[in-house]
Amino acid sequence: MAWLLVVVAGLLETGFAVCLKLSHGFTRLWPTIAFACFALGSFGLLTLSLKKLDVGAAYAVWTGIGGAGTAVYGMIFLGDVVSTLKLVSIALVLVGVVGLQLSGSSH
Repeated sequence: MAWLLVVVAGLLETGFAVCLKLSHGFTRLWPTIAFACFALGSFGLLTLSLKKLDVGAAYAVWTGIGGAGTAVYGMIFLGDVVSTLKLVSIALVLVGVVGLQLSGSSH
């Protein structure tokens, strides 16, 4: 259950990163509000998961999912450049996330 919280928190991290861009420096109201909601949800779920998980593995998985998700979202919806190296790097991040999750690093 704690790992599920980390995964959802990572997905919410993707949401807050995208909304941060869309807020244009907090000058647009709705993306700014969405950013705050996603950020609070993400940090809240990560905090709950840390009651059961080691901080290093949980944080790495959280940032890995958030970073990979944000990069993929940017390529699909925001016109970010797509390259083979970028796709391979995202895949490596996800492999690392799975490896950390399978490492059994929980209390």
